Parts: sequence; structure tokens; C-alpha cells
Amino acid sequence: MAGRISDDDIALVRERSPIADVVGEHIQLRNAGGGNLKGLCPFHDEKSPSFNVTPARGYYYCFGCAEGGDVITFVRKIDNLTFSEAVERLAQRAGIQLRYEQGGYVPSREHGERSRLIEAHKAAAEFYAARLTAPDASPGRRFLSERGFERVDAERFGVGYAPADWDSLSRHLMARGFTAQELIKGGLSREGRRGPIDQFRGRLIWPIRDITGDVVGFGARKLLESDDGPKYLNTRDSPIYHKSSVLYGIDLARREISKRSQAVIVEGYTDVMACHLAGVPTAVATCGTSFGEEHIKVLRRLLLDQAEFRGEVIFTFDGDSAGQKAALRAFQDEQKFVTQTYVAVQPDGLDPCDLRVKQGDAAVRDLVASREPLFAFAIRSVLSRYDLNTNEGRLSALDAAAPVVASIKDPGLRKTYVVDLDRWLGFMDEGFVIQRIQQVIGRQQQQAAAPAHAPRRDPVDPAVRLEVEALKLAVQRPALLGPEFDALGPDTFTQPEHVALQGVVAAVGGTVTGGPGGREWVDRLLQQAGTAGEASADLRSLVTRFAVEELRADTAVEERYAALVLARLHATAVSRAVTQVKARLQRINPVEEPQEYKRLFGELVALEQQHRVLRERATGAE
Repeated sequence: MAGRISDDDIALVRERSPIADVVGEHIQLRNAGGGNLKGLCPFHDEKSPSFNVTPARGYYYCFGCAEGGDVITFVRKIDNLTFSEAVERLAQRAGIQLRYEQGGYVPSREHGERSRLIEAHKAAAEFYAARLTAPDASPGRRFLSERGFERVDAERFGVGYAPADWDSLSRHLMARGFTAQELIKGGLSREGRRGPIDQFRGRLIWPIRDITGDVVGFGARKLLESDDGPKYLNTRDSPIYHKSSVLYGIDLARREISKRSQAVIVEGYTDVMACHLAGVPTAVATCGTSFGEEHIKVLRRLLLDQAEFRGEVIFTFDGDSAGQKAALRAFQDEQKFVTQTYVAVQPDGLDPCDLRVKQGDAAVRDLVASREPLFAFAIRSVLSRYDLNTNEGRLSALDAAAPVVASIKDPGLRKTYVVDLDRWLGFMDEGFVIQRIQQVIGRQQQQAAAPAHAPRRDPVDPAVRLEVEALKLAVQRPALLGPEFDALGPDTFTQPEHVALQGVVAAVGGTVTGGPGGREWVDRLLQQAGTAGEASADLRSLVTRFAVEELRADTAVEERYAALVLARLHATAVSRAVTQVKARLQRINPVEEPQEYKRLFGELVALEQQHRVLRERATGAE
């Protein structure tokens, strides 16, 4: 095992790793005067740049969050590496072979292999690009021309051609000193009967680069009818290529993504080319796989996605059913972004490449500009499957859209989409829509309990979590709740199983009869729950779960915690009532129904006053 990296080599790595270049691979830097560079800090959210880099001294410092250090510190922080891993990564970048103490010169086998594979892919990219002008590459040139790309465009993106011969690239690279084992391991070649044969033959080639600009793989498009392979063929996973985290065009787009706080996700290599040439330089595409979590991590780092609604991620999909399905798949990952997400769909089904050919560069820019919030697109896609001209169809559509709305984490945004959903369906009754969504969620939670007696996952909705805590207190510490809990109205709890459990507590005399709780109290609740007919098993399971699940407060502060939960629970119920009264007021014409309007207005004033008092109580109980 290699020992400690020598101090001399660490100093050499620092010397040959200009901090402005390394930092500039992750964020956009601008001249700040006095030899300094400035940009938005990648370690915390900020609206104006306070992250400073001093190339002359090799240090960075953020005046906003006080993060600072040298180039090694930056790489450690940005990539979550150990000190040695950061030094090794920078050494590889600078072409330095490290020496390790306790054994003299010990080149890292893993990093030496990576450097060789990177060199082989660079040579392969040059080989493919040079062959694009050869006579046998005419199908490839024609393919590009038909899609509106000129020779200079191909050169800009490094597009090349793989000859149809069995081993042209393999022979070329082996003549350059690379071994057959290296070519096969890197995915450039595969085993043949008489040695390595080329992985890509008779195809148009796009080099796929990582964020630093190193070629790590290739995408290849079929051109010849005799080719019985798939239309697109990509490099298989290798020590340097991982399709789940690679984005085509990221090397070209990274600076603009950071600068504009925008990323546009398209579906193919030609779409990326078309977008960049049309004036959308933030476009990237996945490489032979669907957009996933690792891709999100790459983009979040470039977007500085650490504050709500800072930037935007725009997915472009075809307008057909397959495109809609792709957009809905993207929706599953939407909330892994903090920033806003959108969908841009061309109604006539044209992808950005075809759109540019038929309607020009401006049409591509207009497509991106016409983006629609992804939540709205997902909800509308669900609604489009139902007949909204009938009551039955509208109700079914509401139930189908409920999980989409319920999955929105931000409470304010979720409320906004409740209003939109009510308007799109034409109910004009936000309270009814909210109630229906809550009922659907409750049924889903019950169905998700398998087996029925197994503990279920905690709900993520803060309001539901609050209900859970109140009921856990009622089961475990009834004396802490007393008459106030028993006096809560029937609309306080929103989940069906929570309403049922509140009924069980009331049926045995309320929390005022539970004393300090304990085994006897829980037995009474279980016995009462057993009288609930078909729901008995689920209800008894819930009582048991709440009897053993840990409270979110230490024993020393349980009394204060109980007061806080009660106040917040009551305030939440009153807040829902305020929303419902406001909705009713909006539907009443004060001229035509002055008495009813006055009555509701008075009710609203009283509810809002009650809500303020409860919020103050909740604050005081903290």
C-alpha cells in the first residue's frame, strides 16, 4: 500500500494547478480588479458575488461564508474528497506521477491507468475527426448537412467518422503504443478472433467529454443499411466513463450554465448542437440512458442550486406520447432540484434539431422561452386523460392528479397548484379540492401499509406530521393534552385514519380520563379500536405504532412540547377554515348578497384573530 505523498510532490501539484483554472471549471469567474477574480460562491447561496480568487497567491476566500484555502482545499470541498484523493486528482490533471514515502516511488496504478485511457480516447477522437473528410465518410457528411450542420460546426463539436473496416482505429492506436488490453478496457475495441476489433464501425461519431474537457467516451450513429446494430451506440461503462453521470455538451455548456443559472436538457447529440448554434448555449443531453440522480448532482453544482428558485432547469421533449412519458419520468426527480423546473414541448413534435432546420434559430430560442412549469405540465398531462365535461370525469381527474399535487414539498407552491387544479377542473371550491386530495393521500397511505400491522413510514407533509405528533401524545401522554385536545373540532385532523383515532380517544372518555397513560390506557384504546368493524385491524395497528414510536421531544421538555403541538395543530385547522371562508367570499357578489357577504366577512375577521392568537401561543410555547 502506498504511503504518504511526498511534500515535494504536493508542492509541485500546487504549482502546476493554477487555482483560477481549477475553480473556473466549476464556477464563472470575472475580473474584480487588483489581480483578483470574483464569482458566486459554490459553497453557499448568494445573490451577489463574494467568492474571491487570488491567482498570484493561489488562494480563494468567500466573504459571505468564510470558506477559504488553496487549490487542494477547493477540490476537497467541491468533490468531497480526502486530502490524498484531492492531490491525486490534481496530479492526474497536471500529468504528474506522485512519489510516496515508506517505499519510494510508487505510481498509483489506478490513476496511471486513467491517464492512459484518457490519452487513448484523445487520440481516438483526433483519428475519428480526421476521417470525416475521407471519401468513405460521405454518408456522415450528408447526414450532418441534411440537419443543417456545416463543416465548421462538425469541427466545433469534434464530430468524426468511424471507418467501416474491422480494426482501423485499433491498429492506429496500437501503433501509437497503446495495448490491446487498454483499448478493450476503455471500450474503444472489443475482442476479435485475431486481436482487437473496433467498437464503432461505419458510424458518425460524437466525442463525449467530462466537465473538464477530457474525452471519456463516444456516441455513434448508424449510417449504413448493412449495419444491423442499434441506431445509436454508446461507449459501455469503463474506468473513465459512467453513463449515469455523463452529460453530452457539459464541457461546452458549464460556464453558461453557471453564468445564466439555467440548464436545458435535450434528448440527443444533434439537439445539443442545434441549441448551441441557435443561441441556447446551456443545452446538454444524456448519453444512452434516462436523466437520473447522478446527472442532477452534476447540474446542481454548476447551477449553485442551494437556494429556492434561484435558476431553472428546462426539459425539452417531443410533443408525442413518448415525449410526455419522458417528461413525467423527469417529474419523479423534479424535487431533487431546489431550483425551478420547466418543460418545453414543441406541439408539432419537432425536436430542436429538426425545428432549427425547418424554422430557423429563432424557433429554437422561442421553444425554450415558451417553457411551462414541470408541475403544471405533469398535472395537465394527467387531466388530459379524462373527460372534464362530466362530473364523473372531473372527479376521477381530481383523484388522479391528487398525488402529483400532494408530492409538492413547498407548502406555498402546493397551495398555488391546488388553486390552479380547482380552476382547471371548474369546481370553484378550493376547500373541496383540498379535502379530496387529503382523502386520496390517506387512502394511498393505508394501501401502502403492507402487511397491515407493519409500521408505516412517517408522512413528509409538515401538517400531517403535526397530526401524528398530537396523536402520539394522546396515546403516550394523555395528561399533557387534557381538555384542550378533547375540545378540538371534527375538522382538525385531515387524514382518515387520524380522524378515526381521534374518535377512539373520544369514545373512551377523552384524554382527560387517560391520566399519565401507560399500559392500561393503551389497552383501553386498543379495545375500542377493535370495535371499528373492517377498519379495526388498521386502527389497532396505528394505536400500537403510536404507543411505541418515539416522541420528537426529550422527557424534560414534553410539557412545553405538548403545548406547542396543540397550539400549532389548532392554528393549522383555523388556517384551513380561513382559506375556505376566503374562497366562499370570492364567489359571492357583495351587491347581490350583502347580508351573506357581511356575515362571512365577520366570520373571516374572527377566524383571523383566532389564528393570530394561536400563532402567538405557539411561538410562546417554543
